Amino acid sequence: MATRVRKTKSEEKILTAAAELFYANGLRGVGIDQVIVASGVAKSTLYVHFHTKEELVAAYLRRTDDSWMAQLQDAAARAGGSPREQLVGLFDALTDAFDRHGFFGCPFISAAVEADLDSQARAITVQHTQRRQAWLTELSEKAGAAAPQALARHIGLLIDGALASGRLLQDRTVVDEAKSAARLLVAGCT
Repeated sequence: MATRVRKTKSEEKILTAAAELFYANGLRGVGIDQVIVASGVAKSTLYVHFHTKEELVAAYLRRTDDSWMAQLQDAAARAGGSPREQLVGLFDALTDAFDRHGFFGCPFISAAVEADLDSQARAITVQHTQRRQAWLTELSEKAGAAAPQALARHIGLLIDGALASGRLLQDRTVVDEAKSAARLLVAGCT
């Protein structure tokens, strides 16, 4: 049992270090040796958990998908019980992220830009976007949108655009502007 606890702690240390490094420097900008140093584990320990860098990247992206979806859903829930309020309020997750660590952009957009088209990393980024869009479509349907898939696509584009512009401009007002645009879209969706 003690071995499993150590394994879990080591894996968590590796993923935490990798997440910080990948988010700040991109997938290609980080080598395994940097992850080893940042996590404080031995090379052999890293390779017990992740046989290749691709496996580590995939685990990082899956973990980030779960975390980011939870942050979006939490921000939406904090905005109130109305799906219309939630579609606007979810942008607070972007502001929260900026306040925590600045704008390094969207980890999924960054991964998609760096990853080969046929890679596992790119497939996970596509799955993330599909998962997010399914949730946004569900919210749009509950909000009574005449065209829920279109509203969900527009909100998704505002999220992606705010993250990309935030990275480029390092200005949190882009999130406020995206949120204002979402408010207008939601108000006119019926």
